[in-house]
Amino acid sequence: MTQAWLTLTRPDGRDVPTPSAAQLASALADVYSGHIAGPDGGPGSAVLRFGYDDGLMYEMEISADGAARFAEWSDRDCEIALASPRTMTNLKQADALQLWQLMAQRQVAKIRNQPWRDSGE
Repeated sequence: MTQAWLTLTRPDGRDVPTPSAAQLASALADVYSGHIAGPDGGPGSAVLRFGYDDGLMYEMEISADGAARFAEWSDRDCEIALASPRTMTNLKQADALQLWQLMAQRQVAKIRNQPWRDSGE
């Protein structure tokens, strides 16, 4: 049987398996506070990933500048992209939390129906 998993990578790099709603909100508060910079000195970010032991993985990164990036992969090793990454800009913290809640509920169709732009644009 395929097991689903959910992992949050906080802005400080720590992984939180099966994060609670409060942990998602806390990570986004840290991101949007702007106090944590990314490794390249740019805006800090956090990533929420979910997938299945034997296949598909989805990830959504939220940055302090309000940018979101959603990617779909064939597996946890990111070997084959299933679609071009999608992006959003100027995302408010509450909207980012709503997107992450959809991720935590594995609502891929609802996530895909958001007003994304292909990263190739």
